[in-house]
Amino acid sequence: MTDPKPRGRFIPFRKSDLIAMCRDAGLVPNKAETHFHDFHRLLGALLHFEYHQLLESLKDAYAPFNPDADTRPLKPLDREALLTHQKSFVQQMNTLLDAANFEPITDADLKEALAEESLFKIRLAVDFDDFEEVLFFRRGEHLQQETLVSFAGLKKTPMTFTNYDRVVVYIKFKEESYFKAAGRKDLPYQPGATLIKLFQNVPKADLEMLFPNSEVRMKTIDKLIIGIPAAVSGVVVVVSKLGASLALVGGLVAFWLGLRDTAVEINQKHLVALGLGMGALGGFLFKQISKFKNRKLRFMKALSENLYFKNLDNNAGVFHHLIDAAEEEEFKEALLAYLFLSQSGNGLTRRQLDEAVESWLEKDWDCAIDFEVADALAKLARWGLLQHRGDRLEVLPLAEANAKLDHTWDHFFTYHQPPTS
Repeated sequence: MTDPKPRGRFIPFRKSDLIAMCRDAGLVPNKAETHFHDFHRLLGALLHFEYHQLLESLKDAYAPFNPDADTRPLKPLDREALLTHQKSFVQQMNTLLDAANFEPITDADLKEALAEESLFKIRLAVDFDDFEEVLFFRRGEHLQQETLVSFAGLKKTPMTFTNYDRVVVYIKFKEESYFKAAGRKDLPYQPGATLIKLFQNVPKADLEMLFPNSEVRMKTIDKLIIGIPAAVSGVVVVVSKLGASLALVGGLVAFWLGLRDTAVEINQKHLVALGLGMGALGGFLFKQISKFKNRKLRFMKALSENLYFKNLDNNAGVFHHLIDAAEEEEFKEALLAYLFLSQSGNGLTRRQLDEAVESWLEKDWDCAIDFEVADALAKLARWGLLQHRGDRLEVLPLAEANAKLDHTWDHFFTYHQPPTS
């Protein structure tokens, strides 16, 4: 069962599905079908080329920090050059995530999430001092309800929580000098590395499991489950296996200290009993330590399995996911703005356009979003498709719009071969 949360900017339909939706709604006249086919193909091609350039730029900026790189750098970069690359990369990532309609998870949001009761019944500890920079972004947010089962199915508790459809994590670790000063070795991650992760279906309260240095900690109830039986059994073992032997040893020590007048005799039989008792106690302690370790291993296995199905991509591979998402979002926004303006007759104000798109999606498709009207209009204006008539906005007819887009496509490269004589 899901309930909507406050509106986000993400349009949750595939590009091809949105084109079909617009056709079915009569936003594309039958006589203009050929022009419309050319229009959305040109629109997609322009955006794909533009975002291909951003992809190449991102790969170049991230190259010095990519822990998965299998290529060799031409020369090592000094600290100033690395900082320049880092700054450029963060700026471009923010641009890309904004275009893909991701929202930043603020520090306040993150602290609130870490303080909430986790659905994932494991207590995790995160050392935030290991990080130089931490950025979280999410897209698609809704309330979800699940039933938590406990006590072998005897107790069922309904729980409503906030779920994020997509989460991007950007983490920059501190340099090696920090970890050396702390005496920490054999780290599972590379000091100074910059990691990028993309996850799906993450409960807000479980964001801490996305940190690469999170460690499993036993909850109080888990410690009690192991500790109380262990304590009771330990007393039984000591009393039954070592009681008599310890009494003899205690009497001997008391005699040596002058606290007892009568000497205590310990023969071979007593020593054998003491040895057997100590062996039993040692075996008991080993068994309890193994129980603790096995329970912790089960928790770590559950964490790994959970992350396995939530992880979509890592590091440079995340760029391709985000580039594709940004292309789709930019396309859908531009398409909706153009078609609604083209069918308006006398044009629309910015507010009217915003309300028209949002109302259509909500009433006809049960999809409540915050339409990015400013971004959509900026794209149409950049391609020369938008016209102003006072406060009202209009667009060029499809045939003229196609000519404009084709002109833009033809002039991405302006090299001309000189004529041969």
